[in-house]
Amino acid sequence: MTASRQDAEIRFIIGPSGLGMVMVALGPEGLAAIMLDTDERALQKAVLASFPAAQAGRADDAALAHSLEVVTACIEAPWAMPDLPLALQGTPFQLQVWQALRGIPCGQTVTYGELAVRIGRPGAVRAVAGACAANRLAVVVPCHRVIRHDGSLSGYRWGVERKQALLARERAWRAGEK
Repeated sequence: MTASRQDAEIRFIIGPSGLGMVMVALGPEGLAAIMLDTDERALQKAVLASFPAAQAGRADDAALAHSLEVVTACIEAPWAMPDLPLALQGTPFQLQVWQALRGIPCGQTVTYGELAVRIGRPGAVRAVAGACAANRLAVVVPCHRVIRHDGSLSGYRWGVERKQALLARERAWRAGEK
């Protein structure tokens, strides 16, 4: 597999967060990926699987360090979405789902079926779930806000425990907001 020119310009950094380690990948157009794991090596493998020519950022890379700082703050306070450009890469359907995800208010959840209706594709519940699973931008494209029709938590690319923690933070914030 050959890397695209854009993949060759992806830089990444890994650091600690309240949900374990976080990897932030930055490209020429903005944030290309935010991934969560407990293992730094697993994150490095994941970013290289998505962007084969990606390079680990240098210690003096101010833009990358700033992106990590902003994303880490967003993980701690998911109601404070970062003001960083996003470099979303996906099919037109995935982009539509991800845009709809960004419209779900902090502290609220929707079902996969409700999200499918919101995008005008009520029969595409499984495809919506697939688009959520393909999301590379944890927290800032809040696929953690989508739940099963019975209200239970379903799979989350970065672990159901993280999904549960994010939703609990958001509910507590929302309760204190009123």
